[in-house]
Amino acid sequence: MATKTFPYSAFLRGPSQVLPSLDDADVVLERRDDENLILMRAERFEAGVATLRIAARALAILARRNIDLAEEVLAEELPWTTWLPESERHMCVRELLGHLLAGADTGELVPFSRALISWRSTAVAWSDPELARDLQGPFPGDGTEVPRPADEPA
Repeated sequence: MATKTFPYSAFLRGPSQVLPSLDDADVVLERRDDENLILMRAERFEAGVATLRIAARALAILARRNIDLAEEVLAEELPWTTWLPESERHMCVRELLGHLLAGADTGELVPFSRALISWRSTAVAWSDPELARDLQGPFPGDGTEVPRPADEPA
């Protein structure tokens, strides 16, 4: 689906200039001091949600029956998973599938997006052997002592 972009102020000044674009595109309203907004027809939104729900459930069923195949599918779509150790890769797949299934069912996809970003960052850390080794410790604990906040009991 195509998208068309308009300044949010143009929509506020004259929605009739922006709304006809919804006939053949989704509309991104760019805002200066906040997140952009997206306008779309309800039918397109509902079709996307239904499609996502079916795809997520199909992938979850596949994972329950054949985790290796599900990992292979995700690894093809998310090639950075190859940087994760095998045990981490299994956790990544299970967590992402869980968030995807829950998000498809509820329409709340932000947890999936956050988990995806987190796992990608973890994979990048694992891709650098020196960094991965340093992050695994041991940690000497010889840093500067930080005083306990005043309002917390000792």
